[in-house]
Amino acid sequence: MKRSIKTALIVTIFASLCSVSTAHATKQSRERQQARDVRQDTREKARETKQDCVSKDNKSNQDCRQDKRQTKQDGRQEARRIKY
Repeated sequence: MKRSIKTALIVTIFASLCSVSTAHATKQSRERQQARDVRQDTREKARETKQDCVSKDNKSNQDCRQDKRQTKQDGRQEARRIKY
């Protein structure tokens, strides 16, 4: 009888440890996906920023490129904040 209780206890502990690691992996997966989504959205925003800059503003291509870079950098920072 005691042996079956020990076995049940060991199985229960093992199962709980497995579920904790699975939950952690799932959380990391969601965070990575959110960070990827932010980076993809940022790419689109950066393209739009440059196109708007070129068509509407009276800036040089270099200035518009700098605006695009800054937009992408802001997106990377946001993705890092989500992921880490």
